[in-house]
Formats: sequence, structure tokens, C-alpha cells
Amino acid sequence: MIPYGKQSITPEDIEAVVRVLQGDFLTQGPEVDRFENLIQSVTEAPHAVAVANGTAALHLVVMALGIKPGQKVICPPLSFVASANCVLYAGGCVEFVDIDPKTLCLDPQLVEEKLKSAKPGEYAGVITVDFAGYPSSLRQLKELTSNRGIWLLEDSCHALGAEYFSGRDSTFLKAGSCSHADAAIFSFHPVKHIAAGEGGMVTTAHEKVAKRVKLLRTHGITKDPKELTKNEGPWFYEMQELGFNYRMPDILCALASSQLGRLAKNLERRREIANRYALEFKNLPLTTPETTSEVKHAWHLYVIQTEKRAQLFNHLRANGIAPQVHYIPIHTQPYYVKHFGKVSMPCSEQFYSRALSLPMYHGMNDQAQDQVIRAVKSFYE
Repeated sequence: MIPYGKQSITPEDIEAVVRVLQGDFLTQGPEVDRFENLIQSVTEAPHAVAVANGTAALHLVVMALGIKPGQKVICPPLSFVASANCVLYAGGCVEFVDIDPKTLCLDPQLVEEKLKSAKPGEYAGVITVDFAGYPSSLRQLKELTSNRGIWLLEDSCHALGAEYFSGRDSTFLKAGSCSHADAAIFSFHPVKHIAAGEGGMVTTAHEKVAKRVKLLRTHGITKDPKELTKNEGPWFYEMQELGFNYRMPDILCALASSQLGRLAKNLERRREIANRYALEFKNLPLTTPETTSEVKHAWHLYVIQTEKRAQLFNHLRANGIAPQVHYIPIHTQPYYVKHFGKVSMPCSEQFYSRALSLPMYHGMNDQAQDQVIRAVKSFYE
């Protein structure tokens, strides 16, 4: 069965993990700093902090950016539930705003409408998701948030290596660089651009945010003499906040660091696969993903839209292919309906009703893609 996503592990990856297993540190060792430095370099972000997974990254960075009990955070409904749950973890309220049907990311015009009528202090922040690897409209969103004292968080789990037009001099900025967002987060789940098994990262433009995330990821405990209120000796530590055990072990950091060396190659292959899908499907009665010259898409997912989603899903399964659906809109989940009531997000709901994710992973060979293309075409014959 050809999966919708899959990790690729090389002998070099295995050697990197074995080296850690044979060393002195399995966790809280030098591989964590090394991986953070590599991500900082790749994203061109001022600060990077490794954590247990993408959900932990969301949780901690919302806490670090600041949110008062009951304050609202704008979120898109088209994402995995973690992109909104993090607000609830921190004591806030979720306010859903619909997507732009062209980019499938948060619609800045709808965000502006929501914020225009907001009371002072009503909103703490905005979370935008780089859906499928397409960078969000960060420049526009920053203009809306910066002069209102509202933070902007980029959920870039789908978009490691993606780029967006800076707005000047024909230059591009990296997703997660925090050139416009106050912070960004990444996931290193096996189906992502680099695989750690589990793992996440916070990047941020603010040293204060990075320091607080580091504190919160380790139970709120510090041993730094400069941070202690007193010091009784080399053994001494203080719990200064109610934190969590959200550390990323050295074993996983070593695997992720090894994989990161192939990021450019992985992105190139994903873009080849996406281009071929678009070419092969251009005359079929389905919609392929849009992109523009102002973004360099990372292609975490390749999501087509079809009026016959269920039938095509079953046809592909019968032909040895395992597609997936991304995502059931968060606002329709029973928990959110129960606690926040029914809301209408027509663009997200319309997209979900037609969306189907085809296999997209950098280890996918031409023969596997041939099989997918044949199966899709045969469905419409």
C-alpha cells in the first residue's frame, strides 16, 4: 500500500543515533543545542528552542507570548486540532476565522474585519497555519496585529523550507524566520520534511520568549546562577514557574540533525512530485493546489479537490494506495461545538467536503507516483 506520507531513514541517520546511544547523554545533552543551532541557521530565526513535539511547541509559545484568562486568539479552522487546543491549554478562548480559498491559509481580510470591531484587550493573538506547506500572508497579518498590541504566531509545521516574498528587492523570507511573526513552531513527525520520530521547535524574534520557553519545557526549573533568587551550592535549583516535561531527547535531536542535511534535496523532490501531479491532472474534473510566484511551496501535502471524494478515496484504496483527508475543520469537532457553539466557516467546510490528500513524500519514487496517477486517471475514465 502506497501511504500518503512516509519517513526516509538512511545509514547516516542510523549512525547519528548510534553515536548518541554510545555516548554520555541520551537527553539534555549537546545534541539539543546542536539541533537548535541548525534550525536557527536554516530558518534564519534569531532564536530556536527544541521541545517534545509540535503540540508542546504550540502550548509553550502561547504561554510565553502571553495570554490572560478569557482572552481570545484568532485561529483558522482548517488545521489539526492542536493549532487551536493550545489556546485552551493556556486559559484563552478560540475565535475561528475562515480561510482564503486560494491559499487555504487564514484570510487576512476576515481577520481585519474581526479586529476592527474588537474591544481593547479582547484579543491576545493570532495563530496562522501554513497549510500543506503554503506560507501564510504574514506581511498582511503583521500589519493588522503589530499596531494593536496583538502577537502573531506562525504554525509552520507543514512548511519547513518554504519561503515567501519579502515585498521588496525580489528577496524571499523563510517560513519560521519570524521576520513578521513574533514566533513560529515546527513539528518533526515522521511524515514531515525531516523526521525525528517526535519532536518540535519554537523559533522566535524575542529573546524573552525563547528564555521562557526553555524554562517551561523543563518543569519551570532553572539552575542558572544568574536567574536564581539565592544559591546554596552547585546542586541548587529553583522551580520558578509551573512548567512541564516537554524536552526533546538527544537521540531524536541527532536523528533530526542528520535529516536536516537533506532538507534541500527533500524539498526539490517534493516539488518535482507536485509539478508532475499538476501536469498529469490538468485535464481531469478535479482541482489541484494553487501556488504563485510569491511563494516557494514546501509541499508537505498534495491536496486535490473533487466532487467525488468518497468514491475516489475508495477507488484508490482498492488500487493499493492510501490517501488521507486533511482536515476535518476544528470548529465542527464535538468538543468545540459543545463549548463554543455552532459557527459557520463556509470556505473551510466547502474545502473539507472535497479535499483528498494524495501520496506526497520525498522518498516516493517514479514508479509509485505512476501508480497513483494511473489510479486517479482510471477513476475518471
